[in-house]
Amino acid sequence: MVTGASSGIGLEVARYFLDRGDHVVINSQTESKLKEVYKELGAGENLVFLAGNVADKSTGEALAKIALEKFGSIDVLVNNAGIYDNKPFLEVTEEYLDQFLTTNLKGTFFTTQAVIPQMQKQKDGVVINVGTPLVYHAIAQSPSTAPISSKGAIHALTLQLAAEFGKDNIRVNTVAPGLIRTPMHDETIDNNAGMHLINRIGEPEEIAQMIHAIAKNKLISGAIINVDGGMGAGHSL
Repeated sequence: MVTGASSGIGLEVARYFLDRGDHVVINSQTESKLKEVYKELGAGENLVFLAGNVADKSTGEALAKIALEKFGSIDVLVNNAGIYDNKPFLEVTEEYLDQFLTTNLKGTFFTTQAVIPQMQKQKDGVVINVGTPLVYHAIAQSPSTAPISSKGAIHALTLQLAAEFGKDNIRVNTVAPGLIRTPMHDETIDNNAGMHLINRIGEPEEIAQMIHAIAKNKLISGAIINVDGGMGAGHSL
């Protein structure tokens, strides 16, 4: 199951799993875009889509239900749906903060809550959240306290869930991407290549590779894994 799958990282994660023979349930909020992606990915029997806002608890429940109906199990959940924006701290309103807490944190929290019972029955499953190196690596020129607060909560949630459900053989991890070439950024993103030690912007496929590797490696749990070209360690300025 991949949320936020209509573009960028989520789309490439869905494609990567499909190309390797997995069954995939894709989700995003806008049904028209999701239908286009469904067709782009081949509209095969191993792919199903369900539109809905992950901030609504019922969306996660519907995703779990359709995965079980179509494919019989829930093995991997990728909580990719999320929003990001810059705004100086002193300009952040309650309404502005709430949109990040609702989409990023609540969306991840309740979609995960919807799949855990089935994973407990299976005694197997993995949840992979999408965080950011900016939780531990603040940048003065990128004032983003609202989204980063929500992502920091996701990092903390990852560790707590890994601890609580390790006994059920359920693994929970977070992948923290650096600057990735997605529709979230415009064509000037390459001007920021020096944020990465390798001095280039990342590609969505590189995040998909890591998410797939974590899904298949049964020993990785409670990990926050940066896939950020070295940004967490330093910069090439």
